[in-house]
Amino acid sequence: MKAAPFEYVLAESLDHALECLDQYGLDARTLAGGQSLVPMMAMRLARPSMLLDINRLAELKQVDIREGAVSMGATTGQRAIENNIEVHGAIPLVRDALRWVGHIQTRNRGTIGGSLVHADPSAELPLVAVVLDATLRLCSKADGEREIAAQEFFLGPMFTATAEIECLTSIEWPIWEGSGVRTAFDETAMRHGDFAMASAACQLQIDENGVCQRAAIGIGGLDGVPRSFPELAQQLVGQRIDVRLAREIAHCAVQQTEPGSDLHADAEFRRQLAVVMLTRVLQAASTPSPHGTTNSTAHA
Repeated sequence: MKAAPFEYVLAESLDHALECLDQYGLDARTLAGGQSLVPMMAMRLARPSMLLDINRLAELKQVDIREGAVSMGATTGQRAIENNIEVHGAIPLVRDALRWVGHIQTRNRGTIGGSLVHADPSAELPLVAVVLDATLRLCSKADGEREIAAQEFFLGPMFTATAEIECLTSIEWPIWEGSGVRTAFDETAMRHGDFAMASAACQLQIDENGVCQRAAIGIGGLDGVPRSFPELAQQLVGQRIDVRLAREIAHCAVQQTEPGSDLHADAEFRRQLAVVMLTRVLQAASTPSPHGTTNSTAHA
């Protein structure tokens, strides 16, 4: 199929983009990398009357690594972040997840903010955003700028707290200070590059005695939104994470989800997958690594 007719506008500045959104409202959609929106338009699942291209705005591509956080413009390319060694050192879980986003060709065009705004519950970056407690910055002509936590940003499948006249401008990813930060990301999909039937992510801080000092965990692909479990993560603090503890935490996390069924997997199979995924990443991240981080392997 082909997209329905639409007007194309190339934003000259962020102010220009916000003016267009204010004028067109629900009839407008912003275009960055187009890896999510364009296929939806081709299938006529999305039918904007105006397509606002913000991909050339330099102010939305800035990456700033400072004490305590990495600030990333919404249209920053996925591949650019994947190849950024400094970003990897500061927020390793983001790069771990990016390796499983589509294929290199899609990551060459895809943007960080585009994946978050698309809000597919099986996508990798939304899961990492809630696990790391990222902050998203939204802007509109009428109300100016506001910030929202990732936990509050994702409201349902492909549905976010972004108002019709707002544009996502940047994302702030917290940096865990100190040594012993280890990460792992794992997922299962029908084919490599497909959205996950179930995925799991964790970031741990392990001391020299192998005791967990800090933890963040999450599961994707089960509910309408990616889920993190701060209360369960807190139960890992002060303990050595063995297989028994990892599996117990994974079971408790999955019990808090409500997976659906589709052509690829029913709800019970997704639950089992998620338990395996979360157990695996906890084991992987708690195992000593000479580089300080551990990446588990995705499975097709």
